[in-house]
Amino acid sequence: MTASVFLIIIAAYLLGSVSSAVLICRLYGLPDPRETGSGNPGATNVLRMGGKSAALLVLICDILKGMLPVWGSYFIGLNPLYLGFIGIAACLGHIYPIFFHFKGGKGVATALGALAPIGADLTGLLIAVWLAVVAASGFSSLGSVVTALLAPLCTWFFKPEYTMAVSMLSCLILWRHSENIARLIKGKESKIWHKFDKKRKQEESTG
Repeated sequence: MTASVFLIIIAAYLLGSVSSAVLICRLYGLPDPRETGSGNPGATNVLRMGGKSAALLVLICDILKGMLPVWGSYFIGLNPLYLGFIGIAACLGHIYPIFFHFKGGKGVATALGALAPIGADLTGLLIAVWLAVVAASGFSSLGSVVTALLAPLCTWFFKPEYTMAVSMLSCLILWRHSENIARLIKGKESKIWHKFDKKRKQEESTG
C-alpha cells in the first residue's frame, strides 16, 4: 500500500466522521439524535423525530461521505481492493466518528454511497431491494440487513471484480446491525414509521 493510498484512507475516515445527523439536527433545532429515539445519528432516526426535510439532508450527506472518496479514488485508477478499504474507512468514520466522541450511526447510507461508483444499475437495484423490504415489513433495519446480504451477489452479476470489496462492506453493515437482528428475532424492533402511527392513533382517539 502506497503512502498516497494510506492518506486517502485517513481522509475518507475523517470525512465519514463528520456527523451529518447531529449537525443538521442542530441547524433545524431538533434534539440530538444520539440522545433521542433510537439513539442512532442517522436519517431513519431523524425521520422518526419528525423532520422529513432534515432526514433527507442527512441521507444525502451520509451518502456523499462514502461516494466522494471512493469515486475520487476510482477515477485515479486505484484497484478494487483499495477502493474497498477506502469505503470501509468512510463507514468506520460514520460509525466511530472521531469528532463526535466515537458515537455514530449504522453506516448504511455511507456504504451505499461507497457502492455508487460501481454503477447506477447496481445502486438502483440495492435501493429497490431496501425499499421493497421496508415497504413490506416496516422495518428499516430489516431492509438494511437483507440488502447487505444480497449486495455481494448482486455485485458479482454486474461487476464481479468488486465482489470482495462489497463483501467487506456488507460484513461491516451486518456486524453493526447485530443488535437490530437480535431485536427483530425477539419481536422488539421499532418500525420506521412507529412515531407517525402512534401520533395518528392518538389523534384518532382524541378526535
